[in-house]
Amino acid sequence: MNRPRLVSALTLVFAGLTLFLVVVGLVLEPLVLLLAVPFGVVAYFMWYQSSGRLVERIYAGVERRARVEDRRDASDGRRWDPREQWERSGDVGGPQGRRRARTGPRANGQRRTRRPNPLRRDAGPTAREAYEILGLSPDADQRAIRRAYRERVKTAHPDTAEGSEEEFKRVTAAYERLTE
Repeated sequence: MNRPRLVSALTLVFAGLTLFLVVVGLVLEPLVLLLAVPFGVVAYFMWYQSSGRLVERIYAGVERRARVEDRRDASDGRRWDPREQWERSGDVGGPQGRRRARTGPRANGQRRTRRPNPLRRDAGPTAREAYEILGLSPDADQRAIRRAYRERVKTAHPDTAEGSEEEFKRVTAAYERLTE
């Protein structure tokens, strides 16, 4: 069965019924015009769907939202990942599932910020201490931090002769502090 042709045929039937009811309403009884309104609305929406305009409008909306998400993610230097978008959106049951309404501080598009864990006793070194642990100056860039961390880990790792687990944890905590 050819569905677009069927929808087009039904559209013509509803449009014909609407026209007939409008003529009867104008000639005989004006209350019949009230009955013509729902038939006209149905005929319009069926025509809108069969002409392909409904699908175009839906795709245009999806593409517009994707461009907005691209711009948001590009503003913080990250690449857009559809799986991350799906996880952040609150979808239930996968991409085809129903959407939950956003609530809370992110309902209006705000970014989630990382909060410190109140149950954690040792919050790690301060930024100044982290620079000292890695042997860097405070004006070091991310590349220098990563390079210093990798060099420092080679000697601090517990599997090396002079390394220990505590020293390795200190170096890792310093690196995490500087890359947050």
